[in-house]
Amino acid sequence: MSDKTLGKAVRADGARSLSRYLQQQIESGSFPAGHRLPTERELSERFAASRGAVRRVLGNFKQQGLITQVVGSGTFVSERVGELVEPQAEPGAGARAVAIQTSPAQLMEARLLIEPQMVALIVRYATASDFERMDECILRSEGATAIEEFEHWDGALHQAFAEATHNSFFLRILELTNVVREEGEWGRLKRISLTPERRKRYEMQHRAIVAALRDRDEDTARSLLEEHLREVQKNLFGRD
Repeated sequence: MSDKTLGKAVRADGARSLSRYLQQQIESGSFPAGHRLPTERELSERFAASRGAVRRVLGNFKQQGLITQVVGSGTFVSERVGELVEPQAEPGAGARAVAIQTSPAQLMEARLLIEPQMVALIVRYATASDFERMDECILRSEGATAIEEFEHWDGALHQAFAEATHNSFFLRILELTNVVREEGEWGRLKRISLTPERRKRYEMQHRAIVAALRDRDEDTARSLLEEHLREVQKNLFGRD
């Protein structure tokens, strides 16, 4: 496949990912009536889709009556969205049920298998906006004054890794990961294990991982992410 053909395929995948993302956010209620959508430029960068493809996706949603566009103000979820979209079950109910049955040890075993596999896609598809989000998570985690706040931004950084793959499967997996991390047992283990020295090391590891991803250095980024996850596992459970 030529570079030109590959580029078209990537942009087409980006448009499909954008369409799925908007549909999911609107149907789940994450984007309620009146919610302002990101700009065309932000959507284009985040989903690696051309501006024309973004406009076509938004045009389709506008035709369905799901969004409205106001010149000079932006794009918003329609006030009629409740009439047009069938209500879903309580958001996250299924994920919560899975979380209750998943132990912190099981979670770490799964993360070690799954998260390093995201690196190849991040290196290939991550945009400037994706890296800005990673930087924000790092800065906020480093500025956290409580363990719970640090843990929130730690989880947000790994979620940002998933978003940077521009692959809905990985995004769903990391969303489930964060639901499990919200359970009491994970928090208890983190409070016990997270010493100031370990937190400082995690922060250094986060910066090194993002730097390698930004350099598009797949092997180094994967190795650093695996090392980080294994260290977290060891600190939580006292074993490799």
